[in-house]
Amino acid sequence: MQIVPLEELKAKLQKGEPLTIKLGVDPTSPDLHLGHAVPLRKMRQFQDLGHKVTLIIGNGTALIGDPSGRDSTRPPLTEEQVEANAQTYVSQAMKVLDPQKTTIVHNGDWLKSMQLGDMLDLMSKFNVARILEREDFHKRYTNGQSIALHEFIYPVLQAYDSVVVKADVEMGGNDQIFNLLAGRDLMRAQDLEPQVALTVPLLVGLDGTKKMSKSYKNYVGLTDPADDMYGKLMSITDELIPMYYRLCSTLSVDEVDAIDAQFANHTADPYELKRSLARNICDLYHGQGAGLSAQAAFDAQFKRNEVPEDIATFDLGLVEKTDEGDVYLAKLMVELKLATSTGEARRLIDGGGVKINGVAVEAKQYSVAFDLFSAGTTVQAGKRRWARLA
Repeated sequence: MQIVPLEELKAKLQKGEPLTIKLGVDPTSPDLHLGHAVPLRKMRQFQDLGHKVTLIIGNGTALIGDPSGRDSTRPPLTEEQVEANAQTYVSQAMKVLDPQKTTIVHNGDWLKSMQLGDMLDLMSKFNVARILEREDFHKRYTNGQSIALHEFIYPVLQAYDSVVVKADVEMGGNDQIFNLLAGRDLMRAQDLEPQVALTVPLLVGLDGTKKMSKSYKNYVGLTDPADDMYGKLMSITDELIPMYYRLCSTLSVDEVDAIDAQFANHTADPYELKRSLARNICDLYHGQGAGLSAQAAFDAQFKRNEVPEDIATFDLGLVEKTDEGDVYLAKLMVELKLATSTGEARRLIDGGGVKINGVAVEAKQYSVAFDLFSAGTTVQAGKRRWARLA
């Protein structure tokens, strides 16, 4: 965790008055994930200590899209898409925050109605040279990659949010430090006491390399069913276990330090630690006992090769004979919602990830015997996608 500047935060706390802690989230997708929950959980700690939390739903800034950590311009979203996503964000954030102690605002309320003169005055407080110092912009500029002019406006608008809510502390991931410091600059220019920037580490996604993100498809959603959440968490690499305990679990600092020590002295049992981690996180977002239930389902499916009880059922009539009298499995998998395209289905087959009644289909075997399919037949693609015929 990084606090800039630490001395100012100490001075604010010494006043003995509740601080206004700000966090902004842009509804660029329908779901929040464990990466979003890292700053949210830190906000909850501030709430429990008696401070005031303001959650800003960025239905204005989302129309631009935060360029932090991006090597290309974000695809634009329509206002309709943003508003639809925004509706889901509040309920998901309240899985972490205390609803009774959270002030929720939407920055579109002040950004969308801003007059040209106000916008020009706001923009005059910043200069291009300063913005080009930002790491992601600097990389794109030196590499000759495109930077759209509207992307420069994003940190300005996020900074203005801090002015509006008179933030004492703004939170964000450590890729947000430029935006948070821009808020300090603008508050100072507006004769306000500048906010303190408090950043938290970025959670690495399930792929083990990139930050957790919907766009990278390496995320664990806060609304994922417990069974899916458990299965995804069991897929993380051993190297990520200490990070996930520190950033995502309910364990104390001392307990997480002990796990770090186990990895350092090579006494850790990664498999059992992952199981305990997955149970803990499932309980956190789905209630006590959800972790044990999800673990039992996981063991039944992957340790004893049992078929899950709640898999989707499809009409046996979807199984069609080709002119040769067999079944084009890749096409059937698309019909059974096990693949989004025949190309993806063929790749799953070639990787050994497709089973019919528990028997793996050989690589390059895209057509199979018609007699394999009857009422009750199960088809599995990957670890967690199933279909049953009836």
